[in-house]
Formats: sequence, structure tokens, C-alpha cells
Amino acid sequence: MGTWKPTACILCECNCGVEVELGGEDGRRLVRLRGDKRHPSSRGYACEKAHRLDFYQHGRDLLKRPLRRRADGTFEEIDWSTAIREVAERLARVRDTFGGESIFYYGGGGQGNHLPGAYGTGTRRALGSWFRSSALAQEKTGEFWVSDRVMGTATRADFEHCDVALFLGKNPWHSHSIPRARVTLKEIAKDPARTLIVVDPRRTETAELADIHLAVKPGTDAWLLSALLAVLLEEDLVDRAFLEAKVTGEAGVLEALRAVRIGEACSRAGVDAALVRKAARAIGRAKSLASFEDLGVQMNHHSTLVSYLHRVLIALTGSVGRPGTHYVPSPLVALAGGASRRKSPVAGATIVSGLVPCNVIAEEILTDHPKRYRAMIVEAANPAHSLADSKRMREALAALDTLVVIDVAMSETARLAHYVLPAATQFEKAEATFFNFDFPENYFHLRPRLFPPGEERLPEAEIHARLTEALGVVTEADYAPLRAAAREGLEAYAGVFLSTVLPDPRLSAQAPVLLYRTMDVPDDVREGAVVLGLCFRMAMESTQALARAGFAGAPMEAALALFRAIMTNPSGVVFAVGEWPEVLGRVKTADGKLHLDLPDMVAELRRLEGDPPPALDPSFPFVLSAGERRSFTANTIIRDPAWRKKDAAGALRISPADAARLGVGDGEPVRLTTKRGSLVVSVEISDSMQPGHVSLPNGLGTDYPADAGVEAVGVAPNELTAVEDRDPFVGTPWHKYVPARIEPLPATPR
Repeated sequence: MGTWKPTACILCECNCGVEVELGGEDGRRLVRLRGDKRHPSSRGYACEKAHRLDFYQHGRDLLKRPLRRRADGTFEEIDWSTAIREVAERLARVRDTFGGESIFYYGGGGQGNHLPGAYGTGTRRALGSWFRSSALAQEKTGEFWVSDRVMGTATRADFEHCDVALFLGKNPWHSHSIPRARVTLKEIAKDPARTLIVVDPRRTETAELADIHLAVKPGTDAWLLSALLAVLLEEDLVDRAFLEAKVTGEAGVLEALRAVRIGEACSRAGVDAALVRKAARAIGRAKSLASFEDLGVQMNHHSTLVSYLHRVLIALTGSVGRPGTHYVPSPLVALAGGASRRKSPVAGATIVSGLVPCNVIAEEILTDHPKRYRAMIVEAANPAHSLADSKRMREALAALDTLVVIDVAMSETARLAHYVLPAATQFEKAEATFFNFDFPENYFHLRPRLFPPGEERLPEAEIHARLTEALGVVTEADYAPLRAAAREGLEAYAGVFLSTVLPDPRLSAQAPVLLYRTMDVPDDVREGAVVLGLCFRMAMESTQALARAGFAGAPMEAALALFRAIMTNPSGVVFAVGEWPEVLGRVKTADGKLHLDLPDMVAELRRLEGDPPPALDPSFPFVLSAGERRSFTANTIIRDPAWRKKDAAGALRISPADAARLGVGDGEPVRLTTKRGSLVVSVEISDSMQPGHVSLPNGLGTDYPADAGVEAVGVAPNELTAVEDRDPFVGTPWHKYVPARIEPLPATPR
């Protein structure tokens, strides 16, 4: 028998706590896996995907040592000292010639891999690099922007205790995002006193459990929500007391909603008006409504308007601040934010939560504009595969003066880089996630490394420390006082850190690197050193919540107690305990109320009445959802296709009616064409699909070593998507609404 150790799954934002049995000849195989009952949030829960994590740890395309691109496009191995020196020199040359803002940063953490983002700030600050982006800008910035304007903050919902659960474009059976998703869904579905409502064109696994499935036509969610809200007003199913006490600026949106022709809006959405009224009544009469919007609506037409209407729904029903409703979490790191005053330099795009819209990145590079991005650091991300219009993104990446990729595997983006720096896997270093939004008990899970890095891989913290040292922004003289204090104990160290580092702009910019290099912590949690600064912030901003979790006292005392607990509890620790009566006090608007007076959103709502739903060109009669989460898809974190026990090649799901009309059967090939490209894919006939609607899974079409070289299994959806098809407000892509054409092909002879 091998050794069991606690860690976490890395395949979705929940990052459930798991225990793995280590074995094999070198003790580095993840032989078996089980849910970790000691984990504060998942409590022993784990879905089927986590059991295949050894495919990630032992992928054949894991990087072994630094690579430098030759003139002919091939790569040569180099040592770390050469790699760090040359990367620092090239990036410094770009900075000194064109300014630090011409160096763009993309990534900063994949699923469950967030500490690199903290350490990456040191390198970015050393270079003066301001512009950045990540996958969040493909998905959540519309919701962030609206939430910030309405509440000054973001909310989550308590599905464990709600009596009505509403999911908008969300299939938590596979995409999770809520603790113990499948257990919670089953509990809601089997309780006759509770109602599960799903808005989705597909009859998903969650929709199968639902009491009410509002099967909208693709791209028409805004009409459905406007109708649902109009019914609430028409039948007086609103919380008048909450509106009067906690909401302001609602007059404009209520007037616009009263003008909605409910029957016509339902017809445009393709949903029976009686079913919409049934859903509205369940929502309006609910004692506690919990709701969640996700990529099905956030990567679709009117996505930002839908996010606004979702907030209006929460406000009209008073679904904030009570068990089973919405709350404002207290995370260690706040991910959501509002719009910056700055715009992207070339496209002039709105920057939300500090993130440049992904769909303008190529435009920011492929130009002769003097402010264009000329260099790029890509970390734990794969924009050549994951962003819209992959062909154009590859062209943009190839046009850069310098492209540096920090990653675990030889990704599609890494193949275009000038330098590839091999990072330790998530089990070869201490790691954590900042997707911690539980309430009333919120937790943080710093998981120790299971074993040291293999080959010559380095943790990102070490890579960034070496880069900042090579750039000359931190020196041994800066480290010396902290190292001396560390020998005296954590209290002495913290005192010197607070008195010498934080007041000094030069040193505070490099706080993560200073903590990593000088703190006296065990090697298996060394990358967690950066968390000390977050503990101080929490101790100053969330005193009562920390005290309830057992971290009381003066800020220094509470912060150090919390830090010690995080570093010594490998299954995670509850760091904050909130109370429901406090929730509305966390609304960060000037008057503490929900502000619904967003003129641009109200104007967009009014335009719905005159605008028809999205119309398809007859030459592209299908709507493709590019990137459906399935049983064995998880972005591109696991690249080995053998990890998928089902649907290994990623079939195109199509309705029986469409299959019959096209004359194709299960497993037969078709040519799938959009305005951007054409690919061959096999068909899976599924009665979960509406006629005219087809879907491809996410995470496929990546290159992987095979006997005959490198092969790609399945279809890469972004070979078919277009950068110009995006939300007009914040630029999120319309990946869930891609006009397409399907042509049958002769079956391959067996």
C-alpha cells in the first residue's frame, strides 16, 4: 500500500479536497483517490473526473527543462541561468525601448493554480507591465461590471438552504461551481417543498432534475428574463418592503419592464408563456431564492444585459441577506471589480477587474499603433487554443517581439514562444485557489506539495524570484534584514516586514518575492509564504468574521494565528465566519443600497421590444455552442486524451430531427463550417438538443505526443469562433452562439 496525502482536485473552480494514494516505483503515481472528509467545503465529495488526475501528473508532453526557439522555429534546451538571463534581457529591452505598458501579461493561474498570479506581480511591476488578462475576461466581466455598479461588490448564493434554485445557462452537474454540486442538486430535486428551475436550450443533466425547464432558443435569454420580470410586476410578486428600504433608482427599469409584451417576449424566446408564469410565481412566492448565471448566458447575445436583469430579479424579490438567498462573500482575494478609467491602448476597450477583453488582444498586437503590445508573458494559460479565432491569435502571438511562456506542458501557445520555462505541476509545489466564496463559513486551502518537482521544472514562485533578481529590482541587501528577523521567529519577522517593506514603494512592489525568499517555512509549503500579506489584510478588514473563526485579538495576533493555521492544515481551514444580518452591510455603494439606475442597461432593455432575436444567415442555419462541459472535459489542464472514459473524440451533439434531415447517424462524420473555418467531426445524436442547435465540448483539439509524432484528438472549438462576435459593453465572446453549417461526409471504410 502507498501513502495517502491530502491535496485538491484541479479540474473546476470548486477544487474539492481529495486524498491521493501515492505509489509506483518512484512514489509519484497518483494511484487512487478519495474525497477528503476533513475538507471544510467539499466534506468528502468528489466527482468522477478527479479520479483520473494521474493523467495530468504524468502527461507525455510535460516540459522538462527550459527551451529557446531557434531561427528555424525548432527548440533547443538551455540551462536555467541562461534562460533567466536572456528572458530578463529581452523583456527589459522592450520595456526600455517602448515602455513597460507594451508588455502584456496573460494568465496568472489555471484552475486551482492561483499563487503564480501573486508572484507574477513582482515580475510585472519590475517591468512596468500594466495591461493583463485571463480566462475570467472571456466569461465573467459583464457580471462583474454590472454587480459593481449595482452593489459595489459581487454576490454568491446559498443553494443548500434555498427553497427555489434558479440556474441561468448553467449545468452544475458537470460545471459544479457550488459546493457538493450533485448532492445539493439531488436534495433540491427530491424535496417537494423546493423548486429547481433551469434556463438552458439543452436538456442538460441539471435540467433533467428540474421541476421547470425553460428551454429557450439559443441567444434569447434576455427576452425570457424580461418576460419573467414583467410577470413579477404584473402579478405583484415583488418584495415591496425590500425595494423601499434597500433599493434605489428602480423607476426606469420598472417602467421598461411594465412595457414588455409578455406573450411576445416568450414567443421570441421559444418558451410557453404559461410555463414562464409558473416559474415567475415560484420565484415570486419563494421564501428564499438562490440563483446562478454562467457561461451559457455570459458567452451569448445580450450577455451584459442578462447580468443586469439577473440583478434586477434579485432586487425585486429581496433575495439578499437571508439564509437560502444571496450573500457577499469575504474571500482572501477579491476577484471581481468594476471598470477601470483606462482603456486598452489600441481598441479603446473597457477594462473590467483589471482585465483587457480577450477578444481584442489580437487587435492590440496586429497593428502599427505606437502603443501596441510588443511582448507577452503567458503563464498557466493557452490563448492560442482557448481564445476566439485561434488562427488570428496564432498570427498575433507570432508577431510579438518576445513571447515567454511559463507552463507545465508544451501547449499550442508554447510552440509559438521564444522561450518556454517549465513550471512545476500542481502536485510538485504548494498551491491554492482564490475561488473561495462559501458562507457563512469561508475557507482557504493551501495544499502542500506531494513531492518535489521532477526533471528541471521550477515552481512559478522561484521563476519569478529569479526574474526579478535578474532585472535588478531586489538584491541580497534587501533580503538580509528579513532573513535575520526570520531567525528570531514569525512575530519578529512580521514586525520587520510591516515596518520596512510595506512603507517602501520599491520593496512593497516585490513583497511576494521577498516573502518567498526570506520566510522560514517548510519546503513543502514554501510557495504559500505570499499568503502572509493576505492574512494581514483580512485581519484589518474582517476582524469580526476572523474572530468567529477563532482568530481573535489585535490585527498582528489574528493575522499570524491565521497564517499558522493555513500553513499547518493540509486539508484547509475555515478562516472567516459571517452572519446573515451583516450581508446587506457589505454592499459597497455610497448609501448601502442596490442601485438599479443603469441608463445604458435600461436603454438596452427597451431596445429588446423593437429588436428581433438573432437571425441566422440561411447559409449557416445552425447555432453552434462552442465549448460544452461534459463528463470528461476540463479545459486543457489534462492534455492526454486517454483520460476521457467517455466521448474521447468529442462528438458534435445534434438533435434526432436534424440528424434525420441530414441523413447522418451516430458516429458518422460531418463537415462543420462557420465563417471562420471548417472542421470534420463525428456526430452524436442526442435528444437533449433542440432542432437547429448543436454543441461541441470544451478542452479538445490539443496536440499530444503520439507514435507518429504529434496528433490532435477532437476538435478545437476556437478554430471556428470569431473575435468580432462579442458583447458590445465588455467584449465577452459569443461562443455559445456561433452560426454554422453541417454537411454529411462519406463514412470512413472500416
